[in-house]
This record gives sequence, structure tokens and C-alpha cells, in this order.
Amino acid sequence: MKYKKWEPWLYLSPALIALAFVFALPVLRLIVLSVQRKSKGEMIFVGAANYTSLLKDDVFLEAVGNNLYLLISVPIMVGVALLLAIFLFEGIRAWRFYQITLFLPFLLPIVVVGLVFSYIFQLSGVLNEFLTAIGLGRFALDWLGSTKLALPTVMFVVIWKEVGLGVILFLARLMSVEEELFDAAKIDGANWWEMQWHITIPQLSMAIEFFTIISVITMLSWVFNYVFVITAGGPGNSTMVTELYVYLQGFRYNQMNLAAAASMLILAVTIIIIFIQFRLREGQAGWEEF
Repeated sequence: MKYKKWEPWLYLSPALIALAFVFALPVLRLIVLSVQRKSKGEMIFVGAANYTSLLKDDVFLEAVGNNLYLLISVPIMVGVALLLAIFLFEGIRAWRFYQITLFLPFLLPIVVVGLVFSYIFQLSGVLNEFLTAIGLGRFALDWLGSTKLALPTVMFVVIWKEVGLGVILFLARLMSVEEELFDAAKIDGANWWEMQWHITIPQLSMAIEFFTIISVITMLSWVFNYVFVITAGGPGNSTMVTELYVYLQGFRYNQMNLAAAASMLILAVTIIIIFIQFRLREGQAGWEEF
């Protein structure tokens, strides 16, 4: 019996050791770097000085603000994915073709998507040429060269690519829901909106929660590729995000200690979000048992 207690850990030990080398050791290295600074050719301990410098850096604060602005896209993605999944579930013609079409952008490499859309949205790009050709030249704007339009344009690209994941998640869950629930609601005289509110959304609650968390993490710490390929953080710092800030500080300006401190802040925020998700799920489970 004594050995059975440790038996699961023996099976897990190879994976845990691999995780320690791949993840834990780099994180420990980041922690050490984040509290050090180079002085006279040597690394000295400076405590929280790097973190204080970040909070006084206007570029970093603007990057954080841009990441928070991108969070606007999360409810948009959830809503669009939910509506598209419902329409596909209700059996529109050629729904399998639409399913593949909607999911295809999610499978495309971000670099490819970024290059294509940067060509579409540039001042002399496809979109503006099309608008001019059909007599709507007044709507031809500098989508990527304007400090006011660049970030919303990047957000549109992110939504276009990421919404397909939500559609597939929601549609897969809907296809496992018992049809008797919808039939009973129809017999009781429920209209379309009532069926979605009282049956579809409750049945999709877990999938919606999962997609929301994934989308929040994406907007806070996973948009580097989009920004780097489409705008490189410009014009000015209007599309600067925290990941790009880390990259520039660490590899272009050789400020690895500031980059490490910024990385630790991103990691901390991500862990907090995941922790809140688990706490909310535990609370929901507790209410259901009650």
C-alpha cells in the first residue's frame, strides 16, 4: 500500500522531469534575470528596480494599453462564433463547406495571414483600389499608416483568423446535445430566441468559457506574430504590444533584464487568469451540487 501511493508519480516522473528542463528552468532563469542588471561588466542584484523601470516606461505602458484594447475583440469573437455555429447547426445548405471555410483561416500560418492582409490594407493596397474602382474612394483610408486605425485593423485580422476555433468548438458541442431538448421547447411554443437563450447557451456554457479564456490569453500574450508581420509596432507605438516590447528590449536593444521583467509580468497575468478560471469553475460546481 505504501508503494501504491507513489506509483502514479513514478509514471509521471519522466514527463515532469522533461517539463522541468523545458519550462521550469527557463522560468527560474527569467526570475533571476529580472532582478539583476549589468553594471561595469558584471550582473548585480537590483531587486524590483527593473519592474519599477517598466512601470515608468511610456512605451511599455502603451503596449499594455494596446493589449487591453485588443480585449474588446473577445466578446466580438465569442458572439460571432456563437451565431455562426448556431446557423451551421440548424442545417443551412452546404453547411459542411461553410464549416471548412470558417475553420480554414485558423489553420493558416500567422505569417501568411499577416503578409496577405498587410498587402490588402496598405494605402495603395487591394481594399483601397477596390473601393476607388466602385466609386467609394472617400472610404479608402490609410488603414495601417494611421495611428487611430492601425490597431483596430490588426484586431480585425486577429478576429478573422481566430473566430474559426470558436465555431468548431461550439458546433461540436451543439452536435452532442440531445435533440429532444429542442423538440420539447418547440412543443411548448418557444420561439427561436427563447430556444437559444434557454437551451443553446446553457449547453454551450463550458465551451464558451474555454474559448473566452483562450481568447483573453491570446489578446494579452499571443499577438506578437500579427503585430510583427503587419505593422512591426507602428506607426509610432500605436500597435506596440507587450510581446513585441519584450522582443525589442531583449534582442534589439540588448536590455535582457528589462525583457525578463516584462516576461515575468506577462506570465503572472496569464497565471492569474487561469487561476480565476479554475476558481470560477469550482464555485459553479459547488452551486450545482448545492
